Amino acid sequence: EVDTLVFDIQDIGARYYTYVSTMRLAMEAAAEHGKSFVVLDRPNPINGVDVDGPMLDPGRESFVASHRLPVRHGMTIGELAKMFVAELKLEIDLQVVAVEGWQRADVLDLTGLPWVNPSPNIRCLNQAILYPGIGLLETTNLSVGRGTDTPFERFGAPWINAVELAMRLNAQNLAGIRFTPIRFSPETSVFANQECQGVQLSITNRQKLSPLDVGLVIATTLRTMYPNDWQVEKYDRLLGNAQVLEAVRSGATLAQIRQGFEPDVQAFRTRRAAYLLY
Repeated sequence: EVDTLVFDIQDIGARYYTYVSTMRLAMEAAAEHGKSFVVLDRPNPINGVDVDGPMLDPGRESFVASHRLPVRHGMTIGELAKMFVAELKLEIDLQVVAVEGWQRADVLDLTGLPWVNPSPNIRCLNQAILYPGIGLLETTNLSVGRGTDTPFERFGAPWINAVELAMRLNAQNLAGIRFTPIRFSPETSVFANQECQGVQLSITNRQKLSPLDVGLVIATTLRTMYPNDWQVEKYDRLLGNAQVLEAVRSGATLAQIRQGFEPDVQAFRTRRAAYLLY
């Protein structure tokens, strides 16, 4: 006989990281059966200030997109649980055990807490920071480094020219990031045991870096350089936003793409304010 469900799992702050979906399903089950629900809150490891990226289109909810959120929501699991109760109208006894001493601007390595891999392919803070941008690419025909030592810090494919791609990306002068041409052969996952050319991503200034800008510029550059090779339609599975997909497909600039989703980001900042604990 169960009286209470306790949720104590580390999220990493991206809409499509599925632990939040697991929490929502558990909360709905608890509500259905009249059980209490306790969330042992944890810091958002990539900070709780930055909110960025396209909003999920209405009706696109799935296990990789459990709620209408931007790609980077800037919330903790406890704050999301409060949002779910209110916006899904869950009749549930929810208790959130708050984190002590966390400041919203803190990334995990400023908290004094040790890094523990939340999943096998998120092995360090830099990978978690890059994930909201690079993770969007992994449903397309690219290796994002799964099966290598540095998943989500590299990407590639057999049809890429590494030197030319790195040159094009570096020419964009994105703040806080450097692209280095590489060759690699993933041991597992996409293009397993095939030589890929691509780029290694090195964070040079965490404070100035925008992971979403990095991911979107990679997408638009791939669309321009490899229109017959890169499967842009598959980019939408995690993106979940038809307007941004069409902008990438049609060759829009980063500024034009951002102009399309920034109003939704600002609206979400207002919407989430009622649920913030820190």
